[in-house]
Amino acid sequence: MKKLFSPWTFAAAALVILFAALSVPRLAAQNPGAAGRQMYPSIIQNVFDFIQRNYVDEVDPRVLFEGTMGGMLNSLGDPHSAFLPEREMTDLNDTTSGRFGGVGLYISKPLEAKPDGTPPYVEVSSPIEDTPGWRAGINPGDLILEIDGEATDALSMDAVLMRLRGAPDTNVELKIRRGTRLEFPVKLTRAVIEVPVIKHEMIGSTGYLKIISFTPMTVARTKEALNDFKAREYQSLIIDLRYNPGGLLESAVGICELFLDGGVIVSTKSRIPSEEYTYEAGHRAMVPAGMPVIVLINKGSASASEIVAGALKDRKRAYLVGEKTYGKGSVQKVYPVGGNAGFRLTTARYYTPSDANIDNIGIPPDREVLFPEFSAEDAEKLNELITANTIPAFVASHPNAGAAEVDALVKELNDKYHLDSPLLRRLVRNEQNRTVIAPVYDLEYDTQLQEAVKILREGSYLRLMETSKTLRALQDEMEEDLPMAS
Repeated sequence: MKKLFSPWTFAAAALVILFAALSVPRLAAQNPGAAGRQMYPSIIQNVFDFIQRNYVDEVDPRVLFEGTMGGMLNSLGDPHSAFLPEREMTDLNDTTSGRFGGVGLYISKPLEAKPDGTPPYVEVSSPIEDTPGWRAGINPGDLILEIDGEATDALSMDAVLMRLRGAPDTNVELKIRRGTRLEFPVKLTRAVIEVPVIKHEMIGSTGYLKIISFTPMTVARTKEALNDFKAREYQSLIIDLRYNPGGLLESAVGICELFLDGGVIVSTKSRIPSEEYTYEAGHRAMVPAGMPVIVLINKGSASASEIVAGALKDRKRAYLVGEKTYGKGSVQKVYPVGGNAGFRLTTARYYTPSDANIDNIGIPPDREVLFPEFSAEDAEKLNELITANTIPAFVASHPNAGAAEVDALVKELNDKYHLDSPLLRRLVRNEQNRTVIAPVYDLEYDTQLQEAVKILREGSYLRLMETSKTLRALQDEMEEDLPMAS
């Protein structure tokens, strides 16, 4: 009787070949040290080759390469370490160089659903000022649920960027969720995005410096602003780091050197000796040592912004006003690999001059000033107001509206929606600002800036600085207050 070969025989044979190829390295799996470093690369190579030869369909080797790289970096559980496909590397280079086409939003995307069950939608880290996204009123923390009707939870970051970027003067429609209840559509017209660096202006005798991002040009532009302040005989300084997502470490160090005459700015610590370094200020400070300095911070202040805020606080060179910062106390480097692709890897953690690391902790302000949060009822009313498009329609039809016209609109909206008049006025002002070049500051509605100016004008700065504590001292106090385990 002729014996037929079963397909299971071939399957088993194939598995035997694979297992045989991997059997020797597998024996070394008991030792995850040096043997592991030699063993696993050979296993990966064997599996890669086996899939190429035996998978039912022909596989693009680049797909396997990107999947392998993405899996390795994702396995670290570090949101700041990631594989960067060619498109993301291009986007990173474009952003660093300062020009690209898009809507002007810094975004992030979790790999999986959050613990509360929220799908992995795209989250806005911060809008870039004077761009379509900023003018449309998109805020840090907003979720982008849809792009042109397509849900973002199932899209990769690469796919999201491809949909947001495009030729100038073309449109893209987003669906935004703010908080837990507020959802509304936003139509944006893409533009050439030039990454801004700083804005500056005088508030009476106080220099106001808003640092928007830390790029290779930030230090030079800040020096120009300080020279302008000096020519206008400034007596105090406010540095606004709110919604600044960070940037280059070297740029943050350079900014600190303008305020500090010698001493430690920041140090990096790593298990790799070459990644450990202490950055110290030279003797090139431009701001006089006795000049009062206030730094504005909030939850959108991250990374390089926190290096500056932490250094100036710990060195008793500035008083912090606003909200607790984001809490990104790690250093990443970008390495090219595989043609035009690359990866971003956390190589060290940074520590402030008092030897405090704020990763996942943040920097608390010396004086907390919070914006009011919406109640569930207010959020529902605000949702109705935004959906009705009343304020944008008013601004579009009254581009030069005066105080009387704005007052009449606010009264009408207050009667209809029962929202606070100050909130309604701020919404109208924000909409007016989005139709023109943004003002450098808005002292009438910015309560955190108001508080900073008040401290300087009342002359309480020196007294407040005497009671200001270093970040290490604050963290030590928090640890002492923690209940002891029984």
